[in-house]
Amino acid sequence: MKKAALLWMDLEMTGLDSVKDRILEVAVIATDWSLNELATYEGIVKVNPNLLEKRFKLSLFWSGRAKQSKQMIEQNNQATKNTKQIEAELLAFVDANFKLKEPIYLAGNSIHCDRQFIKHEWPKLDRKLHYRMLDVSAWKIIFENKIHAKFVKPDVHRALSDIEGSIDELKFYLQKIKF
Repeated sequence: MKKAALLWMDLEMTGLDSVKDRILEVAVIATDWSLNELATYEGIVKVNPNLLEKRFKLSLFWSGRAKQSKQMIEQNNQATKNTKQIEAELLAFVDANFKLKEPIYLAGNSIHCDRQFIKHEWPKLDRKLHYRMLDVSAWKIIFENKIHAKFVKPDVHRALSDIEGSIDELKFYLQKIKF
C-alpha cells in the first residue's frame, strides 16, 4: 500500500548554477506525515569529467573542501548511469511509494535550489511534484531567530546523510511546538 506523503531529497552538484552545473548525486527518502521512513533511494550520475573538474575549480563551495571534492571525482569516475537513467529510477521510486492522485510534496533544506536542478535535468520528475514544497530552512530561520533553538547538522555534504539530517532537524523543531 502506497502511503508516503513527503519526498525528501538532497542533491550534490558540481556547483549552484542549474544551467551550467550538473547533478552528481541524489538521495531521496519517502516518509509519512509523522516523518517515518518508508523507502530510500540513492543514485550517482555520471558527469563529463572535464566539466566536473572545471566547475569544481570555479566553485567556492568545492574549492574549500578538497577531501570531499576528491571523493566526488572518484565516485564520478566509477559511475555508470547518466542523468536520464537516474530520472527513470526516481520516477519508478515515486510510482512505487506515492498514490497516483495525491500531491507529491518535495521536502528538504533549501529545496528551492534542488528544485531548479530538477526542472532543468529531470523535467518528467518535476511534472509529478506539487508546486508547494516543505523547506526546513524556513523553520531554521524562525526557530534560530525567534526562540534561539539551534539544530546542528553534521557538515558531511553527501546526499543521503544530508537528507537524514534534514528530517532530524524538522523533528527537532516539531518537538518545540505544543500540539
